[in-house]
Amino acid sequence: MSAGADAFGRPALPKRFYKTAEAVEREGLWAIALDGKTTRTPGRSPLAFADRALAEEVAAEWAAQGETIDPATMPLTRLANAAIDGVAGEREAVAAEIVKYAGSDLVCYRADAPDRLVAKQSAHWDPVLAFARDELGARFVLAEGVMYVEQSDEALEAVDRAVPREDVFVLAGLSVVTTLTGSALIALAVHRGRLSVDDAWAAAHVDEDWNVELWGSDAEALARRAARRRDMDAAVRMARGGR
Repeated sequence: MSAGADAFGRPALPKRFYKTAEAVEREGLWAIALDGKTTRTPGRSPLAFADRALAEEVAAEWAAQGETIDPATMPLTRLANAAIDGVAGEREAVAAEIVKYAGSDLVCYRADAPDRLVAKQSAHWDPVLAFARDELGARFVLAEGVMYVEQSDEALEAVDRAVPREDVFVLAGLSVVTTLTGSALIALAVHRGRLSVDDAWAAAHVDEDWNVELWGSDAEALARRAARRRDMDAAVRMARGGR
């Protein structure tokens, strides 16, 4: 076992090196200050926000750390770092990836049996398609099973218009919600406040929950799901831009 690893060979967590963590106003933004000094992202940019409430939530993650700093318990911080260091310079590429998800969106692929699963999918996914139709002006084609169905250029262009680029944190959050749910339409419905985080989570896990109901789950799977839910909550917070 190396000096930088724990008993299981995992990299050792860094020691906490600060006493206080707070959001402070600097140069028109709210920066995360550790012992009064602005902290930086891994890319060496200031970890700072226009939204004071978001900055305070990120600062709270730093303040809540114990003797070590565990990034797994800091989903907002990790997402903010990704937004500043990565998404900010690749806005169009990130937006295009979201639109790509819409081309094979989760909510468009339906089971043909059993009837209870069909009903569950309809209950969770039909409102998302109604949102896309009524609010985005996008009509999507449904398919049974996993056979690919091509969506119209008009529908994908409508999704592209709906993806926000201005706020890098909103775009980063939207991207993560899309990835976690497998659905750009669920992500956009969350972004616009048409789905709660609980409803979005349930819609994203209809098939998984069905399989758990039939076959059960295990502790490892539950732990992975809990970690994804933490990331989902953080991403929704950012995707809504404080709404």
